[in-house]
Amino acid sequence: MKKLLILLTAIFIMLQAKAQNYNLIIGTYTNKGNSEGIYVYKYDSQTAATQLKSTTKSTNPSYLTVSKDKKFIYAVNEDSKNSTISSFGFNTQSGSLNFIDKISSEGADPCFITTNGNQILVANYSGGSVVSLTAAADGKFLATKQVIQHTGKSVNAARQQSAHVHQVQLTPDKKYAVVNDLGEDHVYIYSIAKTAKKELTLKSKIKVTPGSGPRHLAFSPNGKFAYLTHEFTGTVTAYKYADGNLTELQQIETVDKDFKGKIDAADIHVSADGKFLYQTNRGDLNTISLFALAANGTLKLVETVSTLGKGPRNFTIDPSGKHLLVAHQYTNDVVIFNRDSKTGKLTDSGKRISVGTPVCLVFAD
Repeated sequence: MKKLLILLTAIFIMLQAKAQNYNLIIGTYTNKGNSEGIYVYKYDSQTAATQLKSTTKSTNPSYLTVSKDKKFIYAVNEDSKNSTISSFGFNTQSGSLNFIDKISSEGADPCFITTNGNQILVANYSGGSVVSLTAAADGKFLATKQVIQHTGKSVNAARQQSAHVHQVQLTPDKKYAVVNDLGEDHVYIYSIAKTAKKELTLKSKIKVTPGSGPRHLAFSPNGKFAYLTHEFTGTVTAYKYADGNLTELQQIETVDKDFKGKIDAADIHVSADGKFLYQTNRGDLNTISLFALAANGTLKLVETVSTLGKGPRNFTIDPSGKHLLVAHQYTNDVVIFNRDSKTGKLTDSGKRISVGTPVCLVFAD
């Protein structure tokens, strides 16, 4: 009996340790000369302790995504007209990546990538297009692809003379793809066909405030609401979501109206419990704003604090919800905050990850 208890205790401890340990995958820019590509760290969600597991050379892997089965990582290689998409085999135990395949992104400077089963969706920023690629069971890319070219512009003479697709985001029901075009000041909604090729067909498009620059959108965990941050104004727009339709509920500011500097809003995420929303501004601010979510989907600003670095391009909440990590493009570090689950407020944990030009953070089991 005593031996059985010892065995059960050992198994419990092993499972508990496994449950709190994750892979933290960091995408970077390599053209500054201080980064090699993709970094994988062992991450303890209880303590926020990190340990480097692997480094994989790749050209400007500025955004990446992990396949649903955790077997593959797909990354953009942001390299102007020579941009590509790469696939890697992913060993979750060792954290090592094994290069499998590379294919043209079919447009300049891809800045966002996501997966929908064997469908890979890519946003080309400079190219102004959204691309659908298909991956085989072994991670190699198939010839099947669809390129949808946007051609519009908007009022900002410096930044909106052509289409600039900044994100392609799947809806919670996986029936649609929402595409934010910063250059056109439009949000496109595409239906995803139930065929093997999963073709995209335009369902509708939403015009946002001219000159605002729609950048990133995040859905609430219950799938009923969506929140869009605008790069040029820092404004957050709240929408009600239902069956491929976004209905505006509210617009709320993250910056004082008399602020004259550069805002450069970057990223936006909702906590897993659906109670809080976070949004970052770069530029002359380098801040993260916390909002409380009401039951009807509207937002109330709680506080805005420094991200403790420069250029908070991407951030993520860890799987435990206890910490929030911010990747600083210009100070070459990831700052880890403690997160109060009751209030949503952030405090500095004192922990940092030193890595060259980090711009994408993704967790995987």
